[in-house]
Amino acid sequence: MQGKLYAIGTGPGSSDLITVRAARLLGTLDVLYAPAGRRGGDSLALSIVREYLGPQVEVRERHFPMSTHGDEKEQVWDSVAEEMASDVAAGRQVGFVTLGDAMLFSTWVFLLERLQGRVPMVVIPGVTSFAAIAARAVFPLAMEQQSMAVVSCTAPEAELEQALRQHGCIVLMKVYGRFAMVRDLLARLELLPHALLMAEASLPTEQCFRSLGEIGDDVALPYFSTIVVNKAWPSVTSREVV
Repeated sequence: MQGKLYAIGTGPGSSDLITVRAARLLGTLDVLYAPAGRRGGDSLALSIVREYLGPQVEVRERHFPMSTHGDEKEQVWDSVAEEMASDVAAGRQVGFVTLGDAMLFSTWVFLLERLQGRVPMVVIPGVTSFAAIAARAVFPLAMEQQSMAVVSCTAPEAELEQALRQHGCIVLMKVYGRFAMVRDLLARLELLPHALLMAEASLPTEQCFRSLGEIGDDVALPYFSTIVVNKAWPSVTSREVV
């Protein structure tokens, strides 16, 4: 049997938000690679899919450095990519799980650039965090002729302001660590009434904030925090998160 590599988006966090295709595939894999946030730490992506794994699957957790020297990052990605290529060459069905969607702000892309064209592969899409947030908060992402931008808050403030001015709907990801700046920017542009923040969407620890101006600088937001803005929709309505 020919080996193949599958990149699998797990969705935002709840195990029942992965796709049927992903769930079926996970039961047939020979090897599953899962990114861990820190050495020896648990993999959230793995915890989401564990119930779908077949008894034959060999799980390999790999730590991908997030804030270390660039050379070390390159070495880790090179090493894991070679492991995967070797497994596929041996005829194994190999999976890699990643939070949300594999093609959006994902570690998978760094493996993709090393493996594309070298091994047969399939990418299975996942539910994005902002799609889950919109559904949970009953807050439209975009309507009719609105344009929508998805931006990382690690970008310079001027670029964030440009996106907020140019588009009717904006998803601000990677808010953690820059919330105060983003909140003040939204206030200056008079967008706070049209913005909400959700942290750890779909998980038991989910939090939804509809009045961002009331969140103080001393509030510790979780790492997985995202702001959604829709200029044509108020963030505070009679709708409730269920």
